[in-house]
Amino acid sequence: MRIIPAIDIIDGKCVRLTKGDYDTKKIYNENPLEVAKQFEASGIEYLHLVDLDGAKAKHIVNYKVLEQIASKTKLKIDFGGGLKSNEDLNIAFNSGARQITGGSIAVSDRETFEGWISKYGAQKIILGADSNDGKIAINGWQENSKEEVISFIKNYQRKHIQYVICTDISKDGMLEGPSIELYKTIISECSNKSGAQSIKLIASGGVSDIEDLHNLKAIGCEGVIIGKAIYENRISLKQLEEFI
Repeated sequence: MRIIPAIDIIDGKCVRLTKGDYDTKKIYNENPLEVAKQFEASGIEYLHLVDLDGAKAKHIVNYKVLEQIASKTKLKIDFGGGLKSNEDLNIAFNSGARQITGGSIAVSDRETFEGWISKYGAQKIILGADSNDGKIAINGWQENSKEEVISFIKNYQRKHIQYVICTDISKDGMLEGPSIELYKTIISECSNKSGAQSIKLIASGGVSDIEDLHNLKAIGCEGVIIGKAIYENRISLKQLEEFI
């Protein structure tokens, strides 16, 4: 299982929110590159970089931070937050993103999102399936759509999506453990029963200690995104190095 630390960006700084609420913003470091280099020095290969300003503005904002981390580390970066247009995608990939994550656009503009899968390939496009009470949340988690999580993922399986990041918003930033049952259901329901591509599920939200990682690995998650647990020293970089 891949270990994928998260860096969330507001005003060019490394922050964390609780349940996606911008009013809960806590700044952990003024210099995201410094944080990324610490991850790399611990043997971590992947990074989940989220442009929270972009999610609010509905277009890419913090691409300079992406560019800086991509050019000064060897981390394989997946980038998300407010990517809504072909131009946004070009900027993200040209700035060094290895993959991009599309969430709201996969709900609001299926044609564009499906076009991205066709153009760039399923290896480069991640489906963001962020769940609030079983429904897909959109626009920086500020509102719920009518889309059910499982049917939403299955629909994109038929469009050849492979990578899916699922955040249970109720767990995000709470340090109370991840949504194991939700992930079990997704993995079971979206396994390769009908000839569709089996998804690579990346769990996100709620990770609180190293035991959570073992539990997520045991149920078959392909990756796990870890944020606040690292910044609040609930999981040390040394522990992650040993897990890897």
